[in-house]
Amino acid sequence: MTLHWTTKPFEALTLAELYALLRLRSEVFVVEQNCPFQDMDGHDQAAYHLLGHTAAGELAAYARLFGAGRSYAQVSIGRVVTAPRYRRAGLGRELLRQAIGECEARFGVQPIQIGAQQYLRAFYERFGFAAEGAGYLEDGIPHLHMVRG
Repeated sequence: MTLHWTTKPFEALTLAELYALLRLRSEVFVVEQNCPFQDMDGHDQAAYHLLGHTAAGELAAYARLFGAGRSYAQVSIGRVVTAPRYRRAGLGRELLRQAIGECEARFGVQPIQIGAQQYLRAFYERFGFAAEGAGYLEDGIPHLHMVRG
């Protein structure tokens, strides 16, 4: 499956795009993972939003990107998510490739830090991320700090 990728700062998002990305994040991070947490954390306004749409215009993959010093000391990628109905089609790998490429294009080639759910460690390691420090719980879910360097 081929997606159409766009990256926009918060103020350039349309209402429909904002609704779609918040709905997808809620569908996966709150409902599917049974994890009530404050997804709208006040950081969206400072992020670049990477959106992967199907040919029919449906949001199938999403991530938010930050310059250094906003979420972590390094450039960072967060809220990495693919829609459940599009999983097992390689979109997660394509999303991460796009996210890394966008970070490098916007912020230069430099270390990228993520807070990864621990069960996805091997997935992120395939893209050059390495765990740093001890794991931690975030909203009741085991996480790891990982840096691609």
